Amino acid sequence: MSLRSAMDRLLGRSATPSSAAAPSGGGRAAAVTHLQEFVGSRVGVEAYVEPPNAQTPATVLLVATTGEWTRRRVPDERTGFDVARSLGVPVYNVRFTGYPQRMRDWNSAQRAERRRSQGSR
Repeated sequence: MSLRSAMDRLLGRSATPSSAAAPSGGGRAAAVTHLQEFVGSRVGVEAYVEPPNAQTPATVLLVATTGEWTRRRVPDERTGFDVARSLGVPVYNVRFTGYPQRMRDWNSAQRAERRRSQGSR
């Protein structure tokens, strides 16, 4: 699928109805821009498609080599895979791969940094 058609689906410009849980209007364009900027400004980005559950819609999670990550809602899992492929990054189904260790390490380091900075006030 081309970048344009994947982004059109994310932006809700396809014949397929999009989920109400997906970003709408300007939020969709902002989500696309954010994902593109994340991929363009970081090294070794990989995508993980997260299935919807009772609390959250389907999402695409981008994780850089450093473990830094970002997540955005998508209308459905198929769109998440299409968007990730159109961004030119490897894409995985988180149900089968789990989350990368580097992401958990980055989260732990961020928590520790917040504790240190709150303790020094």
